[in-house]
Formats: sequence, C-alpha cells, structure tokens
Amino acid sequence: MIGKFIVLEGPDGSGKSTMAQKIGQYFSELGREIEFTREPGGTDISEKIRELILDRNNTEMDYRTEALLYAAARAQLVNEKIIPWLEDGKIVISERYVYSSLVYQGLGRDLGMEEIKKINDFGTSGLKPDMVLLLDVDPEKALKRKLSIDGGDRLENENISFHRDVYEGYKCLSDFCPEVRTIDAERTIDEIFQEIKDIINSF
Repeated sequence: MIGKFIVLEGPDGSGKSTMAQKIGQYFSELGREIEFTREPGGTDISEKIRELILDRNNTEMDYRTEALLYAAARAQLVNEKIIPWLEDGKIVISERYVYSSLVYQGLGRDLGMEEIKKINDFGTSGLKPDMVLLLDVDPEKALKRKLSIDGGDRLENENISFHRDVYEGYKCLSDFCPEVRTIDAERTIDEIFQEIKDIINSF
C-alpha cells in the first residue's frame, strides 16, 4: 500500500492541529495507519533544534541562522521518520513543512523564496507532499487566540506587521507552489473539514 503525505499550512492559530486530528480520524476509520508530526520537531534532534529556534530569549538570532535551523530540523524529520513511514504505507499528517519556511523566512524575513527553496530541497531530499492544505484565516484573529492560550513563542511574539507579511505571503503561495489548496478557515470546524474531505476524496 502506498503512503500519503498530507501537509497543513496557515498562520499561527489557524486551526492546523484541529484539522490534523480530524483528518487522522477519517483515515483511521478507513483502516489506514496514521502518523502525526509537527514542525519544527518530530524527532529528538529536531525537538532540540525547535527549542533553539523558538526560545524567546534568542532575540539576537540572525535570519539566515533561523532559516538554516528550520531546514536542519526538517531534514532530520524527513529522513529519520517521514520517508520510512511513507515506505511502510502510512498516512503522514504534518503541521507545517517547507511552505512555512518559504513564507516566514523567504518573505517575512525577506531572504528570498528561491534561496529558501534550495536549502530545503537539499535537506528534504526533494520530498514533496501529496496534498497541501492552506488554512486561510486573518492573522490578527488567529494570533490573539494563540497568544491567549500559552503566551506564544519567539516568532509568534513578532510585531503584527511581520505576521501581516507572512499572511500576504501565504495568500500568494499557490502562485509559487500550484499544489497548495487554499481553504477558508473562518467557518465552522464541520464546514472546514467537509471541504477537506471533499478534496481528499477527489484525489
């Protein structure tokens, strides 16, 4: 059986975790084995890198360092876990992937999408998802919700102008990456998931 790699993207607080669980439950009911992961993180090494990236004390981190750390964490996750899971025929559901780096570091940090794509193509051995679902939600609404829960990490605490730049980047992401499917996430959970289910069933 062939594995499937599904990626959920969107601004911080857009509901990726909720939809990941619902997608996993749907495939589980179909008898498929599911693996969940998140970025940055997902392996012992990647989780240590995550701590470095998101630590609110690391305010002096250079943008290039940030981009390379994300790519390093992703490289470890893909090669240690995601590729073997897919080879075993599992459904792999990831909250974030290369697309987040294209937007956050390529556009939000103004490092350039092509440059970010190059380091990530190398790190991921060119692994592409079968499905990329972009949850489109106003960044201010989503961020307020996220910050009210846990106070947020280093990137979540960036100025709202940064998050606006990221959001605008997400809006034009499908021009750069035609595989991205944009979903209006300012609806009920059931309405959002129904659209996702329709997309899954059309593949």
